Amino acid sequence: MTIPSLEIHLSEDMLTEALRHDARVGLTASPKWLPPKWFYDARGSELFEQITELPEYYPTRTERALLSAVAGEIAEAAAPEVLVELGSGSSEKTVLLLDAFVAHGELELYVPQDVSPSALETAAEQINERFPGVSVHGVVSDFTHTLHHLPRPKGKDGKRMIAFLGGTIGNLVPEERAEFLSSVRDVLDPGEFLLLGAGLVIDPAVLVPAYDDAAGVTAEFNRNVLRVLNSRLNADFDADAFRHVAVWDAQQEWIEMRLEASRNMRVEVRDLDLTVDFAAGEQMRTEISAKFRLSGLEGELAHAGFSVARHWTDPDDRFALVLAAAK
Repeated sequence: MTIPSLEIHLSEDMLTEALRHDARVGLTASPKWLPPKWFYDARGSELFEQITELPEYYPTRTERALLSAVAGEIAEAAAPEVLVELGSGSSEKTVLLLDAFVAHGELELYVPQDVSPSALETAAEQINERFPGVSVHGVVSDFTHTLHHLPRPKGKDGKRMIAFLGGTIGNLVPEERAEFLSSVRDVLDPGEFLLLGAGLVIDPAVLVPAYDDAAGVTAEFNRNVLRVLNSRLNADFDADAFRHVAVWDAQQEWIEMRLEASRNMRVEVRDLDLTVDFAAGEQMRTEISAKFRLSGLEGELAHAGFSVARHWTDPDDRFALVLAAAK
């Protein structure tokens, strides 16, 4: 059994500086916004895990069931020696891929990437115990900036597959998606693969409740971004004075999560020496979750330099896995 290794390209100071930048830009914009990556402190991660178990929240269980059904086909089509997972978190769903890849006999190295060293250490240890023949090399980084740090296979003919699951691609606006997909293509050699998990456009009557559950867990998750600013930037948001809002934008084909001020408020972000005013009813965007049509997603991949080798959808056509080869 090999000992998992951890490569760090994102320090706590760097993370704080990124938060400072995003908070200053987003809170002084009109309309205001904050990036969804700042939901995820320890409490935010705990809340999201609760969300994935809610009856309304279909994406996680749908993707897991789809992966379980087609992992063998993915292994047969891609046969990578190195599996890189961006935003790996607990690597729970990845076990389904690893089972299939190990059974296929090609996989040598698993590279989970995440911003959380503790999440990576825990996941790496669990993967190492379950798959003793696979080396595990964690990378602590922001996947939007440090893809060039991804390890290469030892053999000259070895292939990598980058997995980007969970529908996270939908958190990027179109310009960000284009930049991200192009950057992934830039680090892959021709014939190497990207496996992309993406939510599909479905009936808003099913879609909206997934982001506005009856128990209010998503509302607490949304408000947690304000508590992150309070704890990390010495702000004084009254998080409970903001209402969770989730709306379907039919033109953009994405869900927007917003926080709406219940009254006029003046917020001090002391570490930024910044005063922010909110009017009663003013909304601040905290997340988009774009949903896709397969033709559009394949077009975006083609524009970035990929050709789609295979795609799979669940029986209800709510979620897709797309295997794309670098051209």
